[in-house]
Amino acid sequence: MTQNSHSPAVLIVEDDKNQLELLESSIKMHGFTPICAMCGEEAMELVQEAAPDVVVLDWMLPGISGLEVCRRIRANKLTRTIPVIMLSARTIEEDRISGLKSGADDYVTKPFSIEELMERVRACLRRTMPTAVGEIIECCDIKLDAEKYRVYRGGNQLHLGSTEYRLLATLMEKPGRVLTRDQLLDRVWGRRIFVETRTVDVHIARLRKSLCKFGGVDPIRTVRGVGYSIG
Repeated sequence: MTQNSHSPAVLIVEDDKNQLELLESSIKMHGFTPICAMCGEEAMELVQEAAPDVVVLDWMLPGISGLEVCRRIRANKLTRTIPVIMLSARTIEEDRISGLKSGADDYVTKPFSIEELMERVRACLRRTMPTAVGEIIECCDIKLDAEKYRVYRGGNQLHLGSTEYRLLATLMEKPGRVLTRDQLLDRVWGRRIFVETRTVDVHIARLRKSLCKFGGVDPIRTVRGVGYSIG
């Protein structure tokens, strides 16, 4: 699988530089976009700024522990739905239970197989980012068929530009969640592409026009000074 600028973003939080580099290269090879952090404080900043699709989180970190990072992700209404896979050398059952109680969706003990970890990442994406695996998603009266690259509203097929399509897919994958303009820029245009945040507003306006072509209320909500959500 080849990587592209709109691939799912995976935040890797690992303080061992060699392990971090191995995970980063593996995630790239499997078609995902890696974002890296080496401590809990940096991880929390990136969770807020980049809105990753999955977090791969080491338990033992300098400063804020992985366990505490996971708790904070779950406590924040803007990040609590992000899947977290906890990595740890701790193998006893009590530690695994502690990791899951902190809010982790999965718990992987070291040493682990890269292929197994990637399958667990994909399993998380099937639940939270279904368009990444070609599934059909629905929100309000809108249906998006990721495999056929088609969008319908109220039974009518809508013809969207590629950017509007990616914007809609990004919003529909997280209904009710407010995404900032910077987060939408990262997800739709890519982290290495420089585009002004005003561009998001322009394409949102085009998307709204297309979604309301056959009538119906505007499903996109503007949160002033923050960003947009749908549903």
